[in-house]
Amino acid sequence: MTGSLPTILGTAILALAIPLSATQAAEPVATARLIDLEGRSAGTVEFTDTPSGLMLVKVSAEGVSAGRHGFHIHETGQCDPATGFKSAGGHLAGDKSHGVLSEDGPHPGDLPNVTVGEDGRMDAEFFVSRLSVEGGWFEARGLFDEDGSAVMVHSGPDDYTSQPSGAAGDRVLCGVIEQ
Repeated sequence: MTGSLPTILGTAILALAIPLSATQAAEPVATARLIDLEGRSAGTVEFTDTPSGLMLVKVSAEGVSAGRHGFHIHETGQCDPATGFKSAGGHLAGDKSHGVLSEDGPHPGDLPNVTVGEDGRMDAEFFVSRLSVEGGWFEARGLFDEDGSAVMVHSGPDDYTSQPSGAAGDRVLCGVIEQ
């Protein structure tokens, strides 16, 4: 037998770690830089295609009130704090009703609620099956059309049923989605 046990184990561990590192290092295909109602930088949202065909969405922000918050994609890529982010338009709706609990839902822009701890940090990761960039969901739904689209964090949780937007409250963070 050649090599000591620690060398063999170290090589085996390294061999296992390489594929994981490659997967974790996938570059986002789209990003949004979140700003608050004062125009200050508040965090980021990253959209990363995965080999499984699911889209990994990572949200990282700070300075947000504790609790659950509605999280959506809005139809226009404008985040003007002076308008309370109304410049981003409504949810990216397509021909669907709002909410995963709606018989005719969800909107293409409906995403899960995100939760913020008492420290004001919002860190969330989730997979979405109806998202992909090239030749897929983003393109078909017009996320990168002439007026773009934006990610929105609301002041309260989405109830997943109320029309047209889930009764999620005011818009508190916004980010234009860019490739």
